[in-house]
Amino acid sequence: MALDLILGSAQWGWTTDRQTAFQLLETWQQAGFRAIDGATNYPINKQREDFRRAEGILLEFIRAHQVTDLNITMKIGSVDNLRSPDHNLSPTFLMMMTEEYLRLFGENLSGIMVHWDNRTDPALISESLEALASLHERYGLQIGLSGIAHPEAYAQALQTYPMPLHIQVKHNIFQSDLARYKPLFQSQNHFFAYGINAGGVKLKAPYPAESTFMARGGNPAVWQEKLDALRALLPQWNIATVRPPVQRMNHLGMIYAGLNPMIKGLVLGTGNQAQLKETLDFYRNLDVFDYQDIWKALEKMS
Repeated sequence: MALDLILGSAQWGWTTDRQTAFQLLETWQQAGFRAIDGATNYPINKQREDFRRAEGILLEFIRAHQVTDLNITMKIGSVDNLRSPDHNLSPTFLMMMTEEYLRLFGENLSGIMVHWDNRTDPALISESLEALASLHERYGLQIGLSGIAHPEAYAQALQTYPMPLHIQVKHNIFQSDLARYKPLFQSQNHFFAYGINAGGVKLKAPYPAESTFMARGGNPAVWQEKLDALRALLPQWNIATVRPPVQRMNHLGMIYAGLNPMIKGLVLGTGNQAQLKETLDFYRNLDVFDYQDIWKALEKMS
C-alpha cells in the first residue's frame, strides 16, 4: 500500500535495550524496510547520561554490519533529554549538527527535521528555514518538522523559503495534533503519524512495570471510559465481515492513523521483535482487507 512505515527509536537505550534494538533493526531490514526515525535527545528518559544514546545504538549497528542503505531522519533542536522546552534552532547549530550526522551516518542519512520549536516569530523561523533550504540544496536531504508549537508561524515563514516538508504529528484515538497543523495542509507536504498506540495504552491489562506506558508515567484510568467503549465494539467489528480480527490497541492505532487520507506514513514505536513482526503482519492486512467501517467509527469517537 502507499502508506510509508518508519521505525522509531525514541525508547532505545531506555525501555528498549541495545540487543533488542539490534533485533528490531535486523527484522526491519529483512522485511524490506529502510526508514529510521531518530533524534538528538532520544531517549527522553530524563537521564542526562543517556542523551544521544539512541543514535549511538543505531550508529553501532551500522558500523557492525557495514550498512549503507538505510534512510535515516534525524530530528535536531532539543538540547537535552529532560523533556524541557529548551532548544537551539539557530542556523549555525542546524548546519553544525547536520554536518556531524553526515559524518556519522554518511549515505544512510536522508533527512533532517526541526524538533520541538515553540517560537512565534516568523523572522527567526525564516532564518532556520534558510539554513535548511541550503542543506536541502547542498546535500539533497529531505527537510521536516516535528513538535511545532505554532504551525501558523511556519506557514508564514515558508512563503519566503518554500519547500516540500515531511511533518510528524501525534495522532491517535485519544489525542491528535493533526488539525492544529492545518496552516501547513498543502499538497507538497506529507504528514506522518507518531504515538499511534497512545504511548503504549493496552486494550487488555496488566501493564508490566517495565512497559513503555508505565515508564512514561502513564495512568490507564485516564482513558478507561473510552477503552471500555472500544472493547464493547470489538466483537461487532470482528464479525461484521471476513477479515483478520482487530485484537490490540496497535491494530486500532494503525487503522485510525493509516486510513486517514491526510497521513502519508506511520512512525512505529514497537518495543520488541515480536511486536514488530505482528505490526508488520497487520500492516499487510490493511492493504488487502477493508477496515473503513472501523476507521469511520473511530473518527466519530475521537
